[in-house]
Amino acid sequence: MAGRVARVWRVFTAHPARTVVMAFAAVILAGAVLLALPASSETGRATDPVTALFTSTSAVCVTGLVVVDTGTYWSGFGEGVILALIQVGGFGIMTLASLLALLASGKLGLRMQLTAQAETKSLGIGDVRRVLLGVAGSTLIVELAVGAFLALRFRYGYGDAFGEAAYLGFFHAVSAFNNAGFGLHADSLTGYAQDPWVTLPIAVAVILGGLGFPVLLELLRHRTRRRMTGRRTWSLHTKLTLITTALLLVTGALLTCLLEWENEGTLGPFGWGAKLLNGFFHSAMSRTAGFNALDIGAMHPSTLLVTCMLMFIGGGSAGTAGGIKVGTFAVLAAAMLAEVRGEPHAAVLGRRLAPHVVRQALTVALLGVGLVMAATLALLTVTTASFEAVLFEVVSAFGTVGLSTGITGDLPTSGRLITILLMFVGRLGPVTLVSALALRERTRRYQLPEERPVIG
Repeated sequence: MAGRVARVWRVFTAHPARTVVMAFAAVILAGAVLLALPASSETGRATDPVTALFTSTSAVCVTGLVVVDTGTYWSGFGEGVILALIQVGGFGIMTLASLLALLASGKLGLRMQLTAQAETKSLGIGDVRRVLLGVAGSTLIVELAVGAFLALRFRYGYGDAFGEAAYLGFFHAVSAFNNAGFGLHADSLTGYAQDPWVTLPIAVAVILGGLGFPVLLELLRHRTRRRMTGRRTWSLHTKLTLITTALLLVTGALLTCLLEWENEGTLGPFGWGAKLLNGFFHSAMSRTAGFNALDIGAMHPSTLLVTCMLMFIGGGSAGTAGGIKVGTFAVLAAAMLAEVRGEPHAAVLGRRLAPHVVRQALTVALLGVGLVMAATLALLTVTTASFEAVLFEVVSAFGTVGLSTGITGDLPTSGRLITILLMFVGRLGPVTLVSALALRERTRRYQLPEERPVIG
């Protein structure tokens, strides 16, 4: 029996991406067990397993969808468990394990280096140590800075007790940087919709977390190098991520303001300054963060569609964001532009894209579309909610965003289980898929006869 278990374990841990999946699943189950304990609920009664599993999955996958109100249902212990799950899930389970091993022994084994490399998207084995320490440092700095700023605002702007203000500030800072979207207020951040001293720091934390750790580390490293040499050289990945992120943020903000400007349920009652602020905030949150300062359920269907597109694209690779990633979107856009121009190769920013990169981007995007369509169909069969509400919920779960029109708590058990699976696949699917595609790439020693089927 022991030998059989060992063989099964070797099968699941032979591939670094499989190890990441198994680690995430194990942490989710452990979190569900803790949240199901009587001590985790405010009432002192045990939580039903599906609710505990849903909340644990949403926290570890840094999604933010909830079936019970976080601030009123869970006790202090339960909220602490959720916060820990968010931090572990956003930081990366294998990244955390590798960092602990590095701190404890000062070295990493080859298998752990390969696993950490798969999760953090390090360029090489030699980069793993530097990336791990950089990820830990950047996470700590951003969360502490944003948490302290929010704590001061809650203390002196709203009169909260010092301990309560600090707890609110750091909980929301950790949730924001990890793009989790868990809040301690029943209405998320709608009570602070006209307060830029709350919404803007949270938006900054969300954007920084959504850029991805490779981009953050490169920006920090090149800032130091520029100070020494006077030159700035960024990789293509960093340039693509920054440019595409900026374009999507601006586009999302403009469309949100344009579509919701006169909507009395959202931007209508605000002055023009608050309208612009909330248009930008909603655009930033649609990049997989999950906080909302506007009533999502009151938005026009056109705005929900724009939000779905932003949620599906997501943020940067190897960070806390979900979706197909901005790099994938940029590569597909470059490939389409090259085809329209009749050029033989896709190129962007003066660099030719390798054919296998374009194929991987196309595979990730099409599988994402297929998964969203299948999950939407499945949810429509078990709930009476409208099509746009179900589609929005599915894209939010797949993109690990956490925004909702308000139907999450009304989903039946089967619908919650579908959403749980969708959040898990949305968080780990792109990482696992791209790693598997890269490792399966092989050279063919012959060429098949060429044929051109009719397209269009």
